[in-house]
Amino acid sequence: MAEYGILIDPAWCTGCHSCEVACQMENGLPAGQFGIKVNEIGPWEIAPDKWLLSYAPAFTDQCTMCLLRRKKGKVPSCVHHCQAKCLEFGTIEELSEKLSDHPKQLLCSFV
Repeated sequence: MAEYGILIDPAWCTGCHSCEVACQMENGLPAGQFGIKVNEIGPWEIAPDKWLLSYAPAFTDQCTMCLLRRKKGKVPSCVHHCQAKCLEFGTIEELSEKLSDHPKQLLCSFV
């Protein structure tokens, strides 16, 4: 089992795509390839004149959780550059404890 992971709180994601750009730059990925991808959900009308639009960051198979950065004691690039601070890096144990505070968060771990 993986020792570290990234906790995502999509409720705070603004869809700025800073995590995508940081990932591409850090890992030298070509245009159109991502270690993390921000997906747009909506917009759709949920009531008269009330619309819902949200964003959901998702990790791809190209994510290495910035192994080289972590070997230098840094957090993954996506976490460091997330303007909304909706991504958090830590041990699975630490991050699992935080899930009870916000049940719609997602915990991603990597082998």
